[in-house]
Amino acid sequence: MRRHLSRYGLALALLAVPLLLAVAGPLFAGPAGPRAISFASGDGHWLGTDFSGRDVWRQVLLGGRSVVLVALAATGLAYLVAVPLGLSAALTRRAWLEEALMRPLDVVLAVPSLLLVLLVAATLTPGPAGLAVLVGTAAVPDAARVVHAAATEVAARPAVEALRMQGESWWRTAVGYVARSLRRTLAADAGIRLTGALYLVATAAFLGIGVAPDAADWAVMVDRNRTGLFLQPWAVVVPALLVAALSMGTNLLFDAALHTPAEATRKGGRG
Repeated sequence: MRRHLSRYGLALALLAVPLLLAVAGPLFAGPAGPRAISFASGDGHWLGTDFSGRDVWRQVLLGGRSVVLVALAATGLAYLVAVPLGLSAALTRRAWLEEALMRPLDVVLAVPSLLLVLLVAATLTPGPAGLAVLVGTAAVPDAARVVHAAATEVAARPAVEALRMQGESWWRTAVGYVARSLRRTLAADAGIRLTGALYLVATAAFLGIGVAPDAADWAVMVDRNRTGLFLQPWAVVVPALLVAALSMGTNLLFDAALHTPAEATRKGGRG
């Protein structure tokens, strides 16, 4: 029980600052003041200014919303496609249909997600919404494979066959029984998928994909100020630590949610 609470505590501690900044930061950023090159803190600039004279603290307050919202939207879009796709492939009794649904995903899966984002970005210029769709699309094949593998095992249970014999609809069988049985699997996968989306969104922003080169974005801040790391470390270290805390906290939170006290007690009893 104590270990379970400590996992929650650490996860919430890591997530609290970046999420608070992402949600409420823009409300306290205030108007942009006159630009002045001042790498040291002072003169109203808590963390100094970056190489272009913009207040680093203000950029930190403004820069989290784009990363968090795009990553959350991308993860949601990925499951919106992957869950029906994986369930349909697992519950169909036609082998050719299962192959037709899953094999094209293997082709897409063979292409690294970042390379796929770069290839599409080379021909298009996606904004934040386009980047969310792009990252979500890149996550669909892997998420669909996880759903398909877990749902195939559940679909083989006698309860599913009984539902079919009773003439239950596909919706009730797939969503009412199979999908509900996958809640823990999906929760475990969601932590990995969201962390991957954060990494991909931050990397894309670092490369200038989906956001303007001068946008207030944590990843863009790292890219824009990395050459002056030793002159103005806060402009690089603070946003980098916030992205890292967001990723680590997300994984720990989902991990803590999956390891419930009741489960820990059962495992201890068996040991």
